[in-house]
Amino acid sequence: MKPSKRLDRIPPYLFAEIDRKIDEAKAKGADIISLGIGDPDTATFPNIVEKMHREIDDASNHNYPPYQGTKDFRQACVNWMKNRFGVELDPDKETVALIGSKEGIAHVFFGYVDPGDYTLVPDPAYPVYANATYLAGGEPYFMPVGPENNYLPDLGKIPGEVARKAKIMFLNYPNNPTGAVANLDYFKEVLEFAKKYDILICHDQAYCEMTYDGYVAPSFLQIEGARDYCIEFFSHSKTYNMTGWRIAWAAGGEKVLTPLKTIKSNIDSGAFKAVQKAGIAALETPQEKITELNEIYRSRRNIMIEGLRELGWDVGSPKATFYLWLPVPKGLNSAELAEIMLERAGIVVPPGNGYGPNGEGFFRIALTVDENKLREVVERMKKAGIHFNMASGAVY
Repeated sequence: MKPSKRLDRIPPYLFAEIDRKIDEAKAKGADIISLGIGDPDTATFPNIVEKMHREIDDASNHNYPPYQGTKDFRQACVNWMKNRFGVELDPDKETVALIGSKEGIAHVFFGYVDPGDYTLVPDPAYPVYANATYLAGGEPYFMPVGPENNYLPDLGKIPGEVARKAKIMFLNYPNNPTGAVANLDYFKEVLEFAKKYDILICHDQAYCEMTYDGYVAPSFLQIEGARDYCIEFFSHSKTYNMTGWRIAWAAGGEKVLTPLKTIKSNIDSGAFKAVQKAGIAALETPQEKITELNEIYRSRRNIMIEGLRELGWDVGSPKATFYLWLPVPKGLNSAELAEIMLERAGIVVPPGNGYGPNGEGFFRIALTVDENKLREVVERMKKAGIHFNMASGAVY
């Protein structure tokens, strides 16, 4: 039985491949340290777990939830948006619960993209943006981002004929995989571009609370008129260590949000109500708990950066996310560097080309192991001769 032709355009999913490589290495007896996947290693906050314990025994939570999410959950999201960004939303019309933000991000393409339509996708970027475009029958137009443009798409370089056929522009700041950030002035430029070409802005806000050194991430929806052109996707996964819980929400104007709601009501039946109630508890978590968690990542960032500098990397300190985006040594490509790290040091890192063609020449480190493990990473790299001045794959 032949699968759908649309699957022919989908490459092996990067993080599934990383899991496979880890399993293979462990099966051979290797002692693996994985810096590959952005999955927090610390536990979900106790107030959230305690709420779940209580709610899971309540039989009223065991039936189907409302397709849009429970009213209480949507109201909690609206309250959070007002407290955090000063943005006032209608809980009934301008927000929808998601089964994790990845689900909503993938489904929004089916609400907007027809065969032959373009989507505007940063390169490098989270792989789902391009892959979901292919699944919906569209064509991603890759917007190169790199150090030369502060990892912000240069809107002036998007051809007019592409922009006129584009339905969606996807952005993600603070950014995975690069750790880059954007300000409201840039968002305003994007909004004007979207208005000119009638494009939906989809902004992935998974890392908006994972910030350091005084940086505070803004919301697109803070801009007047943005809700008519923008959907923002907010996730519980990273902020509250809830990756496995699969709870998130999307916010935007009623008109732009309706297609996503329509797709979801025909594909899924919503998140478990007990999980939504735990999600409310998460949104009510005291800020000092978030600050404490961010301090853990900030300390890890500093340790890893110090070690990388000793190994020859000239690396700055990202203001957000728990990722470091690093150039591979000269003479190697990103896949070769990832292979050397795994085979010679037992360290898993994803190659930059897994995030798009323009990711070639880089690799990503996720700060999702404790400080002692990070120090061990540096020592393993030193012993294996892995440093920035490697040439032609030579290790010395």
